Amino acid sequence: MSADSTAEPDIPGGPESRGPRQSGKGRRRKPRGKGRKGLVVAAWTAAGVVVLGGTGLGYVYFKLNGNIDSVDIDQALGTRRPAKADDGSQNILVLGSDTRAGGNRELGGGADDGSARSDTAMIVHVHEGRKKASVVSIPRDTLIDRPACTDTDGTTHDAASNVMFNSAYSTGGAACAVKTVEALSGIRMDHYLEVDFRGFQKLIDELGGVTVTTTEDIRDPESHLDLEQGTHRLTGEQALGLVRTRHGVGDGSDLGRIQLQQAFLKALVEEVKHVGLFTGPKKLYNLADTATRAVTTDSELGSVNSLMSFASGLKGISASNMTMVTMPVQYDTADANRVVLDESKAELVWTALKNDRPIPKSATEGTATGEAEGVVRP
Repeated sequence: MSADSTAEPDIPGGPESRGPRQSGKGRRRKPRGKGRKGLVVAAWTAAGVVVLGGTGLGYVYFKLNGNIDSVDIDQALGTRRPAKADDGSQNILVLGSDTRAGGNRELGGGADDGSARSDTAMIVHVHEGRKKASVVSIPRDTLIDRPACTDTDGTTHDAASNVMFNSAYSTGGAACAVKTVEALSGIRMDHYLEVDFRGFQKLIDELGGVTVTTTEDIRDPESHLDLEQGTHRLTGEQALGLVRTRHGVGDGSDLGRIQLQQAFLKALVEEVKHVGLFTGPKKLYNLADTATRAVTTDSELGSVNSLMSFASGLKGISASNMTMVTMPVQYDTADANRVVLDESKAELVWTALKNDRPIPKSATEGTATGEAEGVVRP
């Protein structure tokens, strides 16, 4: 099904249906030109939207299935991976990209050479019991040693040293991104979710916007964002600008943008919780349709039923039960536009997740921050 298709099946409970209606500290970094900033925040909530949007849709599930792209990461990576956790927790790599729709280029996310980019990533650790989550953002500019990997087309890519983290995705797609994260953390990724620019913007508009409060003015002509201090109901375009901006707040780094993304994600999670039984069936369908068009998943989640089953286990997690941190890094002394892993601090994060425990505050003390914390609040 085309990403730009406007055709819709009959909506249960709508005018075409004759059946009963159903309810549903570092120094400031040098500015750079427009980046292709992959947006991760919608992927986390897209699964939840599918659950809510699926309510009352019945026989159109199979039509939504055609919207979902999936990749067989397990086959590409083989068996030489960290062991799966046996404590009831789950780890999901959530990625942003510009892969699914040509309109991404118009939104500042399309690559000029036709390749796909992903510049933001989060490890979402769902704790045992599915009531709490710990989220670790991985800065795109982190210098790492990328492992050799095989992509989902069977092509092998050589290892590389001292390269940016986001080169993993641009080199070998989802499979290489997952392998790089697993090599970095020593933690098995149970699932993979990816969302694109255009899908993110449409999803926010379908929700009717997301409310945030800014504690200072944010103005960034590069991301087309102009917000005065105060409370705002953001449109899809404004939300896209907010999670892309870096020059308008903090120290101008990617780390500051991550802090904005984390705050927006919490606001988005709360917004999705307001979609429920009293939402009209057509709107529920449009939300589900937009969400499934926006995401790419691992093959285990590559159907509406699987995505719904997975998301049903996440419904109990509210924004107040989400701990969000940035992977501990320091600014690179040789290049102000790069960061390097703070290995001893990062190990505290990985150990906590491996043992399904809260991330200790000491893990992020004294690390580079971006200086934008508290600028945006849910």
